[in-house]
Amino acid sequence: MTATRPTDDRLPEDRAPGVGALDDRALDDDGAALRALHDRLVAQARAHGLLDVAYRVVDSPVGPLLVAAGESGVLRVAFEVQDHDAALADLAARVSPRVLHGGDRLDPVLRELDEYFAGRRRTFDVPVDLRLARGYRRDVAAALAAVPYGSTASYAQVAGATGRPAAVRAVGTACALNPVPLLLPCHRVVRSDGTAGRYAGGDAAKRLLLDLERQGLAPAPAQA
Repeated sequence: MTATRPTDDRLPEDRAPGVGALDDRALDDDGAALRALHDRLVAQARAHGLLDVAYRVVDSPVGPLLVAAGESGVLRVAFEVQDHDAALADLAARVSPRVLHGGDRLDPVLRELDEYFAGRRRTFDVPVDLRLARGYRRDVAAALAAVPYGSTASYAQVAGATGRPAAVRAVGTACALNPVPLLLPCHRVVRSDGTAGRYAGGDAAKRLLLDLERQGLAPAPAQA
């Protein structure tokens, strides 16, 4: 006769008191241990020159942002609508396949982004690596950096600032392909009639950023 294994027909709630809580704590501990291990691996990879690009995905008022940096500076800021997986694949293909999540390299830029969205920062000080922008797009990048917080410039004005006043369409393309939006404020470039125009992060995101900066310039209410 084949022995049969006893079955336990009890529902999960029939378990001894506290077992579920213990299981949850064990899962939390496992997660913390995995995160610590991952952080150590990232640190070791960086120490041995095996980490070329570090990235994180963080929440923001304009949705989840992918932020990636190399040794020389921030390489990429990508909105969710731009497809984070595609952005990572592009980094792997054009910069290096050694792309890892996490690490402390991104702490300075993430801190500055937090300050910007909180209205406490008007310019970014972190270095930017523009190897993903080539040719005329580099000229446009320099012109974007000169558009002040809370201000706007038309595509035609940006084209004029690059010394190529007829290159309005090329300016639009450069803005759409800007690898580091926010840090290089392509959201401040608008149509000649003053309307916001299109934006790689979505039209709603562009309006939100322009409104945020206008509010940041508004004088504080007088104290009673």
